[in-house]
Amino acid sequence: MTKLVSRFLKDESGATAIEYGLIAALISVALITGASALGSKLNIMFNNLSNTISSKTPT
Repeated sequence: MTKLVSRFLKDESGATAIEYGLIAALISVALITGASALGSKLNIMFNNLSNTISSKTPT
């Protein structure tokens, strides 16, 4: 029984999978945050560009 518990405590294969999962989740959160910030800035930029073009276009 002690050998079984000892072997279970030394097994790190599950820990590696969990670590990879946490890294993937962290990268996903960083990408989503960056994309939403960039999306907001792009939206503002294109709205300003549209307004500038509209105001310079003769009617």
